Amino acid sequence: MIGKTNMRQKLLGGALIALATGALVSGSAHAEVSEETAFVFNTLLFLIGGFLVMLMAAGFAMLEVGFVRTKHAAAICLKNIALYSIAGLMFYLVGYQVMYGGETAYFGIPAIWGPSELASDEVISLETGYAAASDWFFQMVFVATAASIVSGTVAERVKLGSFFLFVVVLTALIYPIQGSWEWGGGWLDAQFGFSDFAGSTLVHSTGGWAALAGAILIGARSGRFGPNATPMVPSSLPLATLGTFILWFGWFGFNGASQLAMGSAADAVAISQIFANTNMAAAAGVVTAYLLSLVLGGGKANLAYCLNGALAGLVSITAEPLTPTIMEAIAIGAVGAVIATFGAKLLEAVRIDDVVGAIPVHLFAGIWGTMAVPITNSDATFFGQAVGVGAIGAFVFGTSFVVWLILKITLGVRLSPDAEVVGGDLSELGAPAGSIFATPEGKA
Repeated sequence: MIGKTNMRQKLLGGALIALATGALVSGSAHAEVSEETAFVFNTLLFLIGGFLVMLMAAGFAMLEVGFVRTKHAAAICLKNIALYSIAGLMFYLVGYQVMYGGETAYFGIPAIWGPSELASDEVISLETGYAAASDWFFQMVFVATAASIVSGTVAERVKLGSFFLFVVVLTALIYPIQGSWEWGGGWLDAQFGFSDFAGSTLVHSTGGWAALAGAILIGARSGRFGPNATPMVPSSLPLATLGTFILWFGWFGFNGASQLAMGSAADAVAISQIFANTNMAAAAGVVTAYLLSLVLGGGKANLAYCLNGALAGLVSITAEPLTPTIMEAIAIGAVGAVIATFGAKLLEAVRIDDVVGAIPVHLFAGIWGTMAVPITNSDATFFGQAVGVGAIGAFVFGTSFVVWLILKITLGVRLSPDAEVVGGDLSELGAPAGSIFATPEGKA
């Protein structure tokens, strides 16, 4: 994905380059599409990509439910559908304007009560190259993705109310501010040429940094570490596997629609390449994690490693899914899986409790994917990528830590020991997951 100003130039130019790229597709010149036709196809790309990414919310929910213990399942479902809803509201009211304030908008908020571009004649102006509401929708589901990443890490011990307040700040301010530095045409884009095509850093590492801050301040689940540690048995690895497949499927919208244009033959070729690279990076992640789990497990495979290997491959390729060859995409995904697998071991060694492995997958593999961009994209530099990774990491972790700390001091962020024992379903919802229509007293 690129800055909004550059994005509009790209969209407007998409129709004009069809003639020049026609030979690439069939060896003969193609007539350029009309401005209106390009507008329609670009808008459809945003809408289709947006609802595919929205489906990823279900994937995150199923992955998280599968990895937690049964007594927390209903609370996890509520947490995921609520965070998606909060993200949408906050990005509309505040976040969208923060993110697209231009090069000088470090922390500026030009208009906090909703994006003016969603109103009046702007919606049907062909000059933008797309319907404004489609752009907002596509951007909004990315914001929700970052919040979903945090949810998985702090599962089983975070208070719902405190978590929701953190999501408010994350989606209204933290995510949009750092996003404005690159996709909003801000200083990382203008001064350092930082490149993050679909969000290995701006989405995934952002969620990972926020999750890391939360995991440190909230602490581990009771009984997770120490001499009296007890096994934390996942409730349903089949559900976690389903969640992974849903995420994999939705990722085609995540990466593919980040081409931001489908008004020319060149765009169609690019999106096809993105789909192929995205798929193969994930596949390489699974196979690599499987082989690695055999080595680490004395000949026994580990399904959780394989699921996170797929996701790590997807996160790794997200920073640049267009320019690599398929073999390069396979290598990028494989390295991401190795990083995620050993990253999980590292967190265990330092006693940071990450229920679903989101920090190794989204933060560690996200950093790798971002730093790997210059390997295949000559327009990016390792210095520029390092500046982006460092600046965004410092900002997101620092601000998230402060927000979590304020919540911890004021409202508390952790379930009480008794509530943790009985589980989030009973302590937060008053009923287990199997009693959907139960009253707070547990009676039908």
